[in-house]
Amino acid sequence: MQSYDLIVIGSGPAGQRAAIQGSKSGKRVVVVERREVLGGNCINTGTIPSKTLREAVMHLSGYMYQSIYGMNYRVKEKISMSDLSFRVQHVIKTEADVTQAQLTRNNVDIMFGTASFTGPTTIKVTGTRGITEIEAPHVVIATGTRPADSAKVPLNGTTIINSDQVLQMPEIPKSLIVVGGGVIGVEYTCMFATLGVRVVLVEKRPRLLEFADSEMVEALSYHLRDHRVTMRLNEEVESVEENAAGGVVANLMSKKKIVGDALLYAVGRQGNVDEMNLACAGIEADNRGRILVDGDFHTRQPNIFAVGDVIGFPSLASVSMEQGRIAAARAFNIPAYSNPANYPYGIYTIPEISFIGKTEEQLTDEDVPYEVGVAYYREIARGQIRGDTTGRLKIIFHRETRLILGIHIIGEGASELLHIGQAVFILGGTVDYFVETVFNYPTLAECYKAAAFNGLNKLARLQ
Repeated sequence: MQSYDLIVIGSGPAGQRAAIQGSKSGKRVVVVERREVLGGNCINTGTIPSKTLREAVMHLSGYMYQSIYGMNYRVKEKISMSDLSFRVQHVIKTEADVTQAQLTRNNVDIMFGTASFTGPTTIKVTGTRGITEIEAPHVVIATGTRPADSAKVPLNGTTIINSDQVLQMPEIPKSLIVVGGGVIGVEYTCMFATLGVRVVLVEKRPRLLEFADSEMVEALSYHLRDHRVTMRLNEEVESVEENAAGGVVANLMSKKKIVGDALLYAVGRQGNVDEMNLACAGIEADNRGRILVDGDFHTRQPNIFAVGDVIGFPSLASVSMEQGRIAAARAFNIPAYSNPANYPYGIYTIPEISFIGKTEEQLTDEDVPYEVGVAYYREIARGQIRGDTTGRLKIIFHRETRLILGIHIIGEGASELLHIGQAVFILGGTVDYFVETVFNYPTLAECYKAAAFNGLNKLARLQ
């Protein structure tokens, strides 16, 4: 049996950072990966493929320039799945190579195979080369998730698919049914709508992206409708079937029928824990495969940690990386601190949504006196230059102390632009910082100054 100081199960963002933190601490670390390639779901089926696909869609469709050259402008007239897949596969391979290089450079051992516990500190790895037994006083579970399935939706991999199978579609459909109005469903809805696909989005809740600011979601919803997306909110799918014409029919609980060339099922994720024999380690997962942890990512077994998507919300690659780092630091009593209240969110819809801090709804529920300043991309020179006239940036600040309480952005580059406000927010800055700071011209960063003036002008009228 091979002995290590730390075993990390999974090589996605959480597992990679846990392994590197352990190695940097002078410990002997091994990463066990079920696939024959590193990177986990993030690089191979989830974040990286979907964001690369989005970039390819944006480029080939000419989306960013249609407001300037006309709605019919396209970089490529007839876009195929192979056009989109070509760019995706290139990025996947490069990112997997980068991950392997980082782990190797940090002297992290790598084993390919399925890990299953034989005890709290012992693991059996079953791979193509046989069975290997390893042990370590500390284990980090970072196995991620997979798309949840449903008996109501019989996936066939071509016309009825989940989010892992998008690139398996033989061609871009003329019409698409998307079931699920969460982050994944809405992101893919935006991509296909940008390609000119007629999309029907079915969501059982009354609004999309319930954790995001309602104004940003309303702006996104307006944009989707403008791209001919039909939203069926407060609706639930009862069954899905193929029709004689080779298309798909979604039967709703309300007795409505929706017909499309293809259907994407994007309702929920399931933790990858089925083959891990968790009971042997003295821990368990809920019915969605999520492992319960405390604030330091300890499971019920003190020497076993769980991080990343397998522990549930927020299921962001950026957060998973931080969770992995902190878990490994905790295992070896190394000081490490991170505040979840300061984590940014990036939703790669078209246009992007990104935010940090509280929403207006949350502050209203908490009876916090606040004011809002808003700036519109269309009023900023850079917005006109880029051809993005739909974006906006909102600063929420305390009415008395002027401290920043939240920043919410919709528009291209939102996830990058947010980081300016994130720094001010985390460092306890006030809205006055943006007024007193000079930003390069022309840049989208000017939105902060314009929004700050807008908010302070409102405040002045109250006095």
